[in-house]
Amino acid sequence: METKRQKEVYIIGHKNPDTDSICSAIAYASLKNEILRRVHQGENVELYQDVLIEGENSEEMVYVPARAGQINTETNYVLKEFKQKVPEYMIAIRTQVGDVDIRRNKGIPADYSLKKAWETMRGTEASTLAVTDKKGCLEGLITVSDIAGAYMSVLNTQILGEAHTPIANILETLKGKLMVGDAKKRLNRGKLVVSTANLEVIDAFIEKDDLVILGNRYEAQLSAIENQASCIIICDGAKASRTICKLAEEKGCAVICTPYDTYTVTRSINQSIPVSFFMIKDGLISFSEDDYVADIKPTMMSKRHRDFPIVDKDGKYVGMISRRTLIDMNTKKVILVDHNEVDQAADGADEAEIMEIIDHHKLGTVETIRPVKVRNEPVGCTATIVYEMYMENQIPVSREIAGILCAAIISDTLMFRSPTCTPTDQMIAEQLAEIAGIDIESFAMKMFEEGSQLRQKTDSEIFYQDYKKFVAGDIPYAVGQITSMNHGELMEIQERLLAYMDKARTETELPMVFFMLTDILKESTRLLFVGNEAKFYVEKGFRTEAGENYIDLEGVVSRKKQLIPKLTAALQQ
Repeated sequence: METKRQKEVYIIGHKNPDTDSICSAIAYASLKNEILRRVHQGENVELYQDVLIEGENSEEMVYVPARAGQINTETNYVLKEFKQKVPEYMIAIRTQVGDVDIRRNKGIPADYSLKKAWETMRGTEASTLAVTDKKGCLEGLITVSDIAGAYMSVLNTQILGEAHTPIANILETLKGKLMVGDAKKRLNRGKLVVSTANLEVIDAFIEKDDLVILGNRYEAQLSAIENQASCIIICDGAKASRTICKLAEEKGCAVICTPYDTYTVTRSINQSIPVSFFMIKDGLISFSEDDYVADIKPTMMSKRHRDFPIVDKDGKYVGMISRRTLIDMNTKKVILVDHNEVDQAADGADEAEIMEIIDHHKLGTVETIRPVKVRNEPVGCTATIVYEMYMENQIPVSREIAGILCAAIISDTLMFRSPTCTPTDQMIAEQLAEIAGIDIESFAMKMFEEGSQLRQKTDSEIFYQDYKKFVAGDIPYAVGQITSMNHGELMEIQERLLAYMDKARTETELPMVFFMLTDILKESTRLLFVGNEAKFYVEKGFRTEAGENYIDLEGVVSRKKQLIPKLTAALQQ
């Protein structure tokens, strides 16, 4: 029986996520799920038409916060403080096998008869069935073609023994009744004999371990048993006499009575062969739910198989997909928060179906396959926009959600010191702080202190904590940033960071890399740079002389509003 799978929509921020990226994803997922819950309980969907996307009122829909990288120590502190789970890590948002419509039929055991397998195929409209062991692990595949091939083997009179057919399968196929013997016993050798000739011919033809099909003829039954047949099948609804049953028991011969005539039994008995005999078991091609569709598509298209089994990480069978599935497949659905540029998005964004974009940066290069809802406002933090959406839809904010949204605003605006901060950001942060029961200044000091701890971090952790790529004209470059309230701590890591920046620039083949050491209290930044022409463009952008590999910028704390525009202008001239 196929089980329904929830349709997940992932809400995800940019690579190397910061506190705003993570907290906005969590809060917006909570808002969307709450609205869906209310709609399912009968509230008017028109109340939420500005938030719901067409088709989103499905009870199978669920919104899942996700992240495109490791969280930093500041964000980790915020999530622990307000008891929020770390969002699911997505290496890429490319469409995976688990996102497509997998036919989740259960596997069948290896002893299943061909008849039961055929009936299962008809009942489920499947052309391929998975054969699994007791633990649910994949053992083989049986197809319609395999079953057709079994019927073509009807001339092989020894096939039932070669297939080690269980007596139970014969009983099931022929609707028979076992008069003598053990249903669990298997045929191991011998040929199939249809007893229609005279007694002398039969007596000479039947050998040890043969399976004999016969009618209500006492002498023929007796002859088969005395010739050490392993099983006799009595047709036409005839009964086996007590004498025959007693003798069969003594000789170890199973006795089956069936209502079918001899012709029907002869024609049908091969249907009792277990699927294990005909199943495909060598060179099986299976895929995992975590495999990316783009990676497996060439393999699927190059093979003549119609269906391919899917297994989980433990090797257990999950279901089946077909090549047609790839034609009609649904791509992974995502909502982007706190970014809208493809270079900052998780890998595979171009393969996903972007449903919405909620951001506070300049519009970038993300392309969508159809029109989407975009909410982009000139505020200092995405969390500010998310809170506005809670208020617009009259959804109360819990203490926990208020706490993470407030923390995101404090982080992104450097506690309202950044030029990107607007009166709206500060007003909303104060409202959220009241709901969360926190003092903004003391909480901010603790959060920034927890997020700093630069002496305890590796060069890589510092460099990639808040790192983004940009393109000006046709020139790519990257800018990282670290903030601290401890000036001495920032100066201590300068030389370490310069060496790592040069290494990272070489590995990524970028012409220039910049890094902002931002002092929150002094509201200033020491900008480090590496690259042959980096110094030239820095001096050109800020119209001041720079040192060999750094420049001090008083009043500069915002990458988005104060640094990127000047660098971009210099690079484009």
